[in-house]
Amino acid sequence: MAKSTEELKKQTFALGKENYKLLLIGFGIIVLGFILMVGGKSEDPSVFNPEIFSFRRITLAPIIVLFGFLFEIYAIMKRPKEEN
Repeated sequence: MAKSTEELKKQTFALGKENYKLLLIGFGIIVLGFILMVGGKSEDPSVFNPEIFSFRRITLAPIIVLFGFLFEIYAIMKRPKEEN
């Protein structure tokens, strides 16, 4: 039995193409935040390296990661454009 055009329209993905692009952008933002957290280790374990407490590692990077997760929520919740 042939399917009508209305039945074919109902068989679409939950998210649109734009949503998937936004999800990839959000994932990139999260990865960038984790990359900013990297570093600050000391060559000698008995020597303290204060670089681990830099602004970039304890403030900026977590804010970027949080923004990435919020962007992911937006990307999921955004309604895909209706194609007529």
